[in-house]
Amino acid sequence: MELNKTFWLDRPTFVTGGTGLVGSWLVRHLIDAGADIVCLVRDWVPQSELVRAKLIDQVKVVRGDVRDRETLERALGEYEIDTVIHLAAQTIVTIANRNPISTFETNIAGTWNVLEACRRSPRVKQIVIASSDKAYGDQEVLPYDESTPLQGQHPYDVSKSAADLIANTYAVSFDLPVAITRCGNFYGGGDLNWNRIIPGTIRSILRGQNPVIRSDGNYIRDYFYVEDGAAAYMLLAEKLAERPELKGEAFNFSYGNQLTVLELTRRILARMESNLEPEVRNEADNEIRKQYLNADKARQKLGWSPLFTLEDGLDKTIEWYKEFLTMESLEK
Repeated sequence: MELNKTFWLDRPTFVTGGTGLVGSWLVRHLIDAGADIVCLVRDWVPQSELVRAKLIDQVKVVRGDVRDRETLERALGEYEIDTVIHLAAQTIVTIANRNPISTFETNIAGTWNVLEACRRSPRVKQIVIASSDKAYGDQEVLPYDESTPLQGQHPYDVSKSAADLIANTYAVSFDLPVAITRCGNFYGGGDLNWNRIIPGTIRSILRGQNPVIRSDGNYIRDYFYVEDGAAAYMLLAEKLAERPELKGEAFNFSYGNQLTVLELTRRILARMESNLEPEVRNEADNEIRKQYLNADKARQKLGWSPLFTLEDGLDKTIEWYKEFLTMESLEK
């Protein structure tokens, strides 16, 4: 898979969620491609890769919230935005369980505000909305393909199901040029949510502590390296520009791996040559036990293929955290 740098050169591109895990890497790849980037930033997160790597110095910044449609419309109009990639979301399941309203407001209302602002901005030509494999909810038939019903039941899953359906509504009812991504569990350098299994495990190993597994260790997930996610968003925007008939369509992106949390933890331990043992706490609540995706549609209709393997991504992620935590300790 090759991205079209000519497509991105000087293209006015609006990114929400730029301080997040995927957003930071997406901005890095857009900068490399020569895009003219505008980022919506709500909170100042100095540890974010966007700030830490000084990527934020190479983009225009609009301070605001995805729930504020007037700010979105102003940004899209004043910067004559051509392409929108909407990533901003509350992404932590445990936070959604504790604070469902803030999750619904950001993930659902935030998405309809972005889409409505785009509808009112005639210069916008492509919109990519980041949904999630969690939008499918809990299903008996695996792997999920794009025909699988969206049936989230728990707060985070419902927020992604609803936002996904709203994106499709804007394509079907208002002819908006929007397409949807559904990816597996993202991982990579820059994820500072330490209760997630990969960053938490790596940090524990580097500190000589037993890694903690909140669940019983048998939950199955499909892990997807963040730079492959960034490339997938860019590819979908390119294809949407070439083929307007893709509007309203959703695409799964994943490696198709079926790993339990315990298996993943042991892989990280092995790659870091550690003899530590995982501490299984069995405390997880309101989480789906088995999720993994079929990405055949993206391969066939978009010509997509991953740039990395799971092992490649883990090695790059481990190196990122080694550097980050070393610098953090030196700064203290």
